[in-house]
Amino acid sequence: MFKEFAKGLSITFKHLLPGHSTTVQYPHVKLTPSERYRGLHRLVPTQDREKCVACYLCPTVCPAKCITVESAENEKGEKYPRVYKIDMLRCIFCGYCVEACPVEALEMTGEYELANYRRSDFEFTKERLLR
Repeated sequence: MFKEFAKGLSITFKHLLPGHSTTVQYPHVKLTPSERYRGLHRLVPTQDREKCVACYLCPTVCPAKCITVESAENEKGEKYPRVYKIDMLRCIFCGYCVEACPVEALEMTGEYELANYRRSDFEFTKERLLR
């Protein structure tokens, strides 16, 4: 029993030595998330507008019902989202909206800094999602 106890303490003391720290000094050193990380949403732009065709699949599959889409038609007769809004306070970052999009107009970036001071800053409009 003492042997196992000593072995456990030796592992603990090894991790206390300098060079074995897993702490990251966050504002100065930023972690790179994995490739599959689901962060902030982004609408993919094309040459003159966003790629979205306002098919209403993303608000339909969203379990949190945080996506609002209102469509319109341009002079060429193409549908586009007049209003595209995501309420990030309700979003659960499941990625269903990205998977459901038939034209791959929505993607999730690796951005993980989501803090804001006002509640209104968490409503991502079409203009903010195109950045």
